[in-house]
Amino acid sequence: MSKQRKIIHVDMDCFYAAVEMRDNPAYRNIPIAVGGNSARGVLCTCNYIARKYGVRAAMPNHHAKKLCPDLLIVNGRMSVYSEISQQIRAIFSRYTNLIEPLSLDEAYLDVTDVDILNGSATLIAEQIRTDIFNELNLTASAGIAPNKFLAKIASDENKPNGQCVVRPENVSEFVEELPLKKIPGVGPKTALRLEKQGYRTCKDIRNSSIINLQQIVGKQAVNLYHRSFGRDDRLIETSRERKSLAVEVTLSNDVMTLEQVLEVMSSLLVKLKYRLSKCQDKFIVKQGVKLKFSDFNQTTVEQQSGDVNEAIFVDLFSRAFLRSNNRSIRLVGLTLGFKSQRKEVESKDEHYQLTLPISL
Repeated sequence: MSKQRKIIHVDMDCFYAAVEMRDNPAYRNIPIAVGGNSARGVLCTCNYIARKYGVRAAMPNHHAKKLCPDLLIVNGRMSVYSEISQQIRAIFSRYTNLIEPLSLDEAYLDVTDVDILNGSATLIAEQIRTDIFNELNLTASAGIAPNKFLAKIASDENKPNGQCVVRPENVSEFVEELPLKKIPGVGPKTALRLEKQGYRTCKDIRNSSIINLQQIVGKQAVNLYHRSFGRDDRLIETSRERKSLAVEVTLSNDVMTLEQVLEVMSSLLVKLKYRLSKCQDKFIVKQGVKLKFSDFNQTTVEQQSGDVNEAIFVDLFSRAFLRSNNRSIRLVGLTLGFKSQRKEVESKDEHYQLTLPISL
């Protein structure tokens, strides 16, 4: 008989904002957010004081300022966040080598076969959070469960600076009354469409069928149905061959103009370039953009490219925007397509000259 899986999802609390408050005491008791200072910029994150006013990540700056006039928006320091993220990763590695980072501030850990602290996933999660606080003066929340889906949901239950355990025997009860909007991939408008058809919780989904759900959410139906029972067989992925790199943001308020789209693009481009700097042995072969409209239809446009060219992104968005047909835009995304450097080099003769990496 195989062992019961023990998965921990660790999620730092308002990570970027928490680092800024840690490093600048003047920020600790005021509402702050991290993002660009442009009036049309978009927030990366905000602290819990700002959240009390309704301010949220991915919210346009101008809207956040209306909700919280005293909000201080500070520029992000991605190199600092990355360095701290590596320190957090080093703490994780004391307990397991089965680590799947999702971003700079969250990761899955498989501790199924870990004997530390009597093999208790609950105690391991508590100790990891204690280590992070003692060594980095930052707080983290954690979810402990039999699979990745449940662990991620659980980590949000007692934020900030808390944790939640979903034991195997309690999975059905935990998931039954779970609002559908808490399931990854179910955004506000998808949740609203489901609610209009009488689906508000996982219990409602269980009482339906995949065929019925397909009429509402299409190919997402199968995943949604299984999640409503707490099922998730995905393994921890410690490494993978990256074939693309994407950054996107779902806007708190839809935008209507190409100018607004390009403002969002500017903030996304900073993130894209930073993440690209962490990709090794990759050749860029194409650039792409994505727009999702208010009716949830989306469009993508791609073009061959060997570099990160802002002018190409502008042109691609201009072409994509022509397809909007007066629909507002709820999501903006940038993508890069890769070929591995190793394979590319092998396909050339021995005198092949590598292109220089872009300066970031």
